[in-house]
Amino acid sequence: MNLEKNKENAIAFYKMAYEGNPKKAVELYLGSEYIQHNPDVADGTQGFIAYFDRMQNEYPQKSIQFVRCIAEGNLVALHTHQTWPGNDEYVTMDFFRFDENGKICEHWDSIQKIPKHSKNPNTMY
Repeated sequence: MNLEKNKENAIAFYKMAYEGNPKKAVELYLGSEYIQHNPDVADGTQGFIAYFDRMQNEYPQKSIQFVRCIAEGNLVALHTHQTWPGNDEYVTMDFFRFDENGKICEHWDSIQKIPKHSKNPNTMY
């Protein structure tokens, strides 16, 4: 496994899909299967494309920053800061599993809205 290449590919994949081109992201970075664990997204590549196409159509002004990326074995974890219309902000953690060919084949995530007020001075990212 090439950990640095997997990290680069995970970021490129997510950025491309998030910014409005999920079909190309699938073509370039996904393997022959894609297992989805987010309950709001249908399993497989078509579910992924449909979800990100809908997000781009409904929220074209959204933005994403990649805060950190960690790789171990065949897994890559992304920690992101997303800003959506109305200045709603979210911290996400996405986990991708890579197959033996260096292609993404499985995804898990966790999303948390950043509250307007915090009981501590630390950011969530």
